[in-house]
Amino acid sequence: MGVCSPACKLPRRGKSCFLLILSLSLLVWIAAFSSDAVKSALVSFATAQTLVKVETVKDQLHSWTAVPSRINTPAQKAMCPEESPLLQGAVKLDFESSLKLKDVESNNKDVTEGEYEPSDCVSRQNVAILIPQRNREKHLLYLLHHLHPFLQRQQLHYAIYVIQQAGDVTFNRAKLLNVGYLEALKDYSWDCFIFHDVDLVPENDHNLYVCDKQPKHLVVGRNATGYKLRYKGYFGGVTAMTKEQFLQVNGFSNAYWGWGGEDDDLRIRVELQKMKIMRPPADIARYTMVFHKRDNGNEINKDRMKLLGRTPQVWRKDGLNNCSYQMLSLERLPLYVNVTVDIGKP
Repeated sequence: MGVCSPACKLPRRGKSCFLLILSLSLLVWIAAFSSDAVKSALVSFATAQTLVKVETVKDQLHSWTAVPSRINTPAQKAMCPEESPLLQGAVKLDFESSLKLKDVESNNKDVTEGEYEPSDCVSRQNVAILIPQRNREKHLLYLLHHLHPFLQRQQLHYAIYVIQQAGDVTFNRAKLLNVGYLEALKDYSWDCFIFHDVDLVPENDHNLYVCDKQPKHLVVGRNATGYKLRYKGYFGGVTAMTKEQFLQVNGFSNAYWGWGGEDDDLRIRVELQKMKIMRPPADIARYTMVFHKRDNGNEINKDRMKLLGRTPQVWRKDGLNNCSYQMLSLERLPLYVNVTVDIGKP
């Protein structure tokens, strides 16, 4: 008699149920045994898919950077014309005693923290205007009132820096201008610097506040001198030099305390570098000097002639490279950057 397993003795329906249960048990056992491997495989697949997506995005970004799309890309601004169509020539200046700072701010809403840039073209030069002053708030107000629209009509990218000397020791215009140059370059690599007295207001906007291949003197005449050059070789009031030209002459001397001499010293430095001073036509380079009395603390420098005689020997070590000062405050006001410094004593 043959041997038969217990399963052989089950009815047909029982056999079917038994096989079904056996199959399900086998599937459960396989699933339990291989769940970790399956999960690992699924994670690997998902990771691979993610990496593919990331690489695809990187490739797309690279292609967008390499080949700018014409869609939704603002058009590049053209260079501003050599002669601005906004120039008006000689304009009538006004010095109303009722003028307030808020009025000037209201008229120059496109100026932010003393800086302006044309909206419809790229300026041909980036210009920093440096104004040294102390206790001349009314003169500064008149200058800002006229200078901002004057510069905007010339389609310049510019910023105005006012350098204030703290304390009541003798005024040093030249050293303050050195400070202005050094501080302005911390903001932007300006192409051109205009060294500007606070009491001189330009009358004609064809007198362009830009630099040239040679240093430029912008005050050929003013009302106080009958619109004639003060003297042959005069290089004061308002001058324009490129960043490189000013660095080449080592800036102004720091030794001129009180009124006079520092502009002649700068002229000697320019001449020692074989540069030539340029001037605009006399009928254009005209200024109105706002009347004022001699300031206390800005008396005539009695040592100026002696200092001028030493310029050829000392210019290399007296200037930008030894300009020491203590920064007291830097305020970014609506119409200008106000730099207040302690420059020491004579």
